Amino acid sequence: MAVQTTAGQPVEASSKRVVEQRTRAYLRGSVALQTAAIFFQAATAGLLLSTSYGETLHSVGARVMYGASMLYLLAAVLAWRPGGGSPRPILYATGFLVLASAQVVLGVAHVPAVHVPLGVLIFGLSLAVLVRMPAARLVRRTAGTRDR
Repeated sequence: MAVQTTAGQPVEASSKRVVEQRTRAYLRGSVALQTAAIFFQAATAGLLLSTSYGETLHSVGARVMYGASMLYLLAAVLAWRPGGGSPRPILYATGFLVLASAQVVLGVAHVPAVHVPLGVLIFGLSLAVLVRMPAARLVRRTAGTRDR
């Protein structure tokens, strides 16, 4: 099989890099969604105490946050498989899913003494993962050209 080169780089290597960057972008997006959902939960927790519709918003937000944690785990597995990279994001995502499960159980059981501090911990950890995660760089489609 002949390999075409563009500006000294094989096409296959270039397309592999694009796939890796896209999966990294999906992974970062799923962590951002999870972090936003957890922040929404903090806001609706305040509404829960002060309005009649706060319970509904907090309940819906809990489902979205749990779904975002599952999406993060799925994105971590999919990001790991193509490049054969580190399975560390899968461990982080699994940890978040376990913490989210405990959070849901504690919320349903009405144990705010543990539910609230655990929520703060989850938000802090999610934000830390998001900040430490490298941003995906844009790849130019034409190799060898320079920005003017």
